[in-house]
Amino acid sequence: MVDGLLLGLATAFSLQNLIMVVAGCLLGTFIGMLPGLGPMSIIAIMIPVAIKIGDPSAALILLAGVYYGAIFGGSTSSILINAPGVAGTVATSFDGYPMAQQGKAGKALTIAAIASFSGGTIGAVLLMGFAPALSSVALLFHSAEYFAMMVVGLSAIAAFAGTGKVLKALMMTAVGLILATVGESALFNAPRFTMGLLDLQSGFSFITLAMALFALPEALFLVLDPKRSTTDQGRAIKDLRITRAEARAIAPVIGRQSVQGFLIGVMPGAGATIASFLGYAVERNIAKGAEQDQFGKGSIKGLAAPEAANNAACTGSFVPLLTLGIPGSGTTAILLGALIALNVQPGPRLMVDNPSIFWAVIISMYLGNVVLLILNLPLIPYIAKLLTIPRNYLIPFILFFTMIGAYIGQNNATELLILIGLGVFATLLRFADYPLAPMLIGFILGGILEDNFARAVNLTDGIAFMYERPMTLALLVIGGALIFLPAYRRRRAKALRDGVAQGD
Repeated sequence: MVDGLLLGLATAFSLQNLIMVVAGCLLGTFIGMLPGLGPMSIIAIMIPVAIKIGDPSAALILLAGVYYGAIFGGSTSSILINAPGVAGTVATSFDGYPMAQQGKAGKALTIAAIASFSGGTIGAVLLMGFAPALSSVALLFHSAEYFAMMVVGLSAIAAFAGTGKVLKALMMTAVGLILATVGESALFNAPRFTMGLLDLQSGFSFITLAMALFALPEALFLVLDPKRSTTDQGRAIKDLRITRAEARAIAPVIGRQSVQGFLIGVMPGAGATIASFLGYAVERNIAKGAEQDQFGKGSIKGLAAPEAANNAACTGSFVPLLTLGIPGSGTTAILLGALIALNVQPGPRLMVDNPSIFWAVIISMYLGNVVLLILNLPLIPYIAKLLTIPRNYLIPFILFFTMIGAYIGQNNATELLILIGLGVFATLLRFADYPLAPMLIGFILGGILEDNFARAVNLTDGIAFMYERPMTLALLVIGGALIFLPAYRRRRAKALRDGVAQGD
């Protein structure tokens, strides 16, 4: 390991590879800021460029830099205009955007940058030390365990509901699960619920749904509420630094979610999006009293948790890719194709046959996080000035990027009609005070849940896997506990209040 590490340091610190790190981080950051594009599109476009580079180490370092750069930069549009740049930063908007509305855009971007850097760095250190061992842990997870893990994710849905909105959150989750059933699935080869539209055969696009639930309603709200459009938020852009008390508050959150996010990223098929949602859910559930009520209203813990988790998961997803040859997410699936195109076969032999590639990529991740922090922190005051633009001028840009993002996702005009229809529906739900995040979570987890349930049932000829596999049973028990936890906490709080009242 020491010899491989020294070889990786020598490879990563070559002039060519340092340029690749900086170029990948820069490109990824700006791509991540643009809603709808995301790392998958740009990496797919850049594969021919990577092949022309010739050196597999340099090519993979460039593509990896684009990947975690996009996750790092995707928080910007989530915080400033409530339009998530990539799927992994949707949870960032839950508290990041309310902070921007309160005139704390600079502070929100600073916290996001610090949490992203910390999560990515801790993930890189864990990857360096535990990659060989974690590859065997990843092999323990099969379809049954992934199904149970999705149940845990859905059970934590109450974390995205405000006080008294748990029933509404569950209803929105059900709507998201219904939307996830549109199109073909692992259970049925025939299209379902497509209403005869060929464009719906592959189901709804995640990008379209994300834009419809977050960006489009925000633009419509600005149109329908002129007072919000004329608010001079530019004068409130100050306090870019975080205080010592805030640093102490987010430090344990970042530590916990960096480790949890990394472990989730290690599991093939999980990825940064699920890690960010679960990170947010866990931190809200363990928060107490007033801190828990602040989630969704501008909580610094609610912002730091998903940012640390998604960047750590991004790093963790390289464990199954490099050590097993199994893509941990859609983006790493494209990276797998790039590796094969470069005549590099990922798997257990990669550390032995190509140690320079394996260790150079890991070292470059740490370098990339340093580069991203250096690039982003000085730019925060200038990025935050986006809020000085009158909101009525910002509306056309939000609509433009929303429509472009939806169209690029599927390359057909029907996607724009779906976007508008879902956007109007989401706006009405916002007026009715329904939380929209649970719908998106239900949609994301619904497809994975169904596919893994189908595989588990086919392998065991029934649902016996739910109690025959110890890890699956343990995860399902945790899911059940999460369902009853909010009700238990409410009853306990009520009992305490009644006790205090009787004591008075």
